[in-house]
Amino acid sequence: MSEGQVSTEELPLRMSEGFEAWLAAADASLVFALPPAKLVFVGLDDGGGIAVFERTFDKAMGIAHDAERDAIYVGTRREIWRLQNALAPGEQTPGGHDRLYVPMRRSSTGYVNIHDLGVQDDGRVVMVNTRFGCLAEMSRTHSFKPVWWPPFLPGPAPNDRCHLNGLAMRHGVPDAVTTVSTSTEVDGWRAHRRDGGAIIDVASGEVICHGLSMPHSPRWHGDDLWVANAGTGELGRVDTERGRFEPVAALPGFARGLCFVGDHAVVGTSKPRHGDIYSGLALDDRLSAKGWPPRLGVFVVDLRSGEVVEWLQVDGAAREIFEVIALPGVRRPAALGLTSDEITTHVRLAGAPA
Repeated sequence: MSEGQVSTEELPLRMSEGFEAWLAAADASLVFALPPAKLVFVGLDDGGGIAVFERTFDKAMGIAHDAERDAIYVGTRREIWRLQNALAPGEQTPGGHDRLYVPMRRSSTGYVNIHDLGVQDDGRVVMVNTRFGCLAEMSRTHSFKPVWWPPFLPGPAPNDRCHLNGLAMRHGVPDAVTTVSTSTEVDGWRAHRRDGGAIIDVASGEVICHGLSMPHSPRWHGDDLWVANAGTGELGRVDTERGRFEPVAALPGFARGLCFVGDHAVVGTSKPRHGDIYSGLALDDRLSAKGWPPRLGVFVVDLRSGEVVEWLQVDGAAREIFEVIALPGVRRPAALGLTSDEITTHVRLAGAPA
């Protein structure tokens, strides 16, 4: 598959030849988190070419789209930001963007190592609080409100025993989570990265799948529960009756970040490096056997064939993607940042004409 190049000032990118056409046919745009500091928006310009827009958020990781309220939530190092679209339907910015997400609310959490985020049916946001090993909601008076934790843990505590990291929402409520282990020892998950991973049903607290390698990003798509088995670099379905992971696609990196667009999955991959927590896994052996270098990017998988059909690769010094979401019906999104004058000069009045 041939490729093209595109870049912003700080973000060199390469893409497959058909990536722009796929994005146009999907009638969607993508947003992905590129720790330690970037939130990246990928859409199309008026000519059908790739349009990339990035903003700085300190350790951007979990992202959730509240489609009903046209907002995006971003989990960062010490807070959760609510970015609200400021454009009326059919309105565009002078630059041709059909969404402009403005940071409007910040909930300070302290350092809790926020991972996945989910928006519940009533609009409340639930976060995976990895440091404290629980699901939590934002609070007006406290750093967070714990709402659930794995039954094998004694309760929320700042010691990251099992590395709770992923959240699958279903029908507007938390349905399943992923953990790297079921360890009860402080920081014990690190010894179980190769095969200690589990998927846990939130309602019952039961482990519904085990033996995984650093699983991340559980997501429901239709009637199927999918998960990125990051330590093997595979995307697959979960047979919830048999408690079995069924690989569907092999990716060229540490698989993490997952969303669906029609019959396609969009999966993020990160680069494992020698000596870090993403190395020493089965993924290393598979990539080495195939002669593949690990890649950082987002890969479009046809769910019918399991084949990677398109991709957008990030070059340069960046090494990991945490999350990727799709914005259906959005062609060219943008956002205001926190480090430039535009956040100071952008003022809109409630109830005033647009």
